[in-house]
Amino acid sequence: METTNIIDFARRDGMTDALTELLRTGAQELIATAVEAELASYLAQFADMRTDAGHAAVVRNGHHPERPFQTSIGPVSVRIPKVRSKDGTPVTFRSALVPPYVRRTKTLEAALPWLYLKGISSGEMGAALKVLLGPDAT
Repeated sequence: METTNIIDFARRDGMTDALTELLRTGAQELIATAVEAELASYLAQFADMRTDAGHAAVVRNGHHPERPFQTSIGPVSVRIPKVRSKDGTPVTFRSALVPPYVRRTKTLEAALPWLYLKGISSGEMGAALKVLLGPDAT
C-alpha cells in the first residue's frame, strides 16, 4: 500500500456544479454586453466621419481570438471586437474593462501574493482565503 499526500489538481477543472456554471455563463454574457456597450460608445465618436462615398469611415471588423480571463469563479472566455478605418486612418478599440494584456481580475491578481505570503509560507490559509473568496470564507 502506497500512501501519498499529493493532490491531483488536474481533476479540479473537470469538477463543476450547476451553480458555478450558471455564474460563469452569466459573467461571460455580462462581460460581452459591457464590451459591446463600450464599442458602441467608441464608434459614436466617429459617427460624423464619412468616406467620399458617404459610408461610415470607422466600422466593426469582427473579433479578436477568444481568450480566457481568469476570475475567482474560474476562467471566463472573452471576445473583444475589432474596428477598422475605411479612410486609412489608424484606429484601435481598447476595452477599458478587459485590457489586452490582462489575463486575470484585479482581486485575483492582488490575492496571489497574499496567498503565498499568508497561506503557503505561514500556514494561515483562513486569512488568505478571505482575500480570495471574500469575508464570508471560513
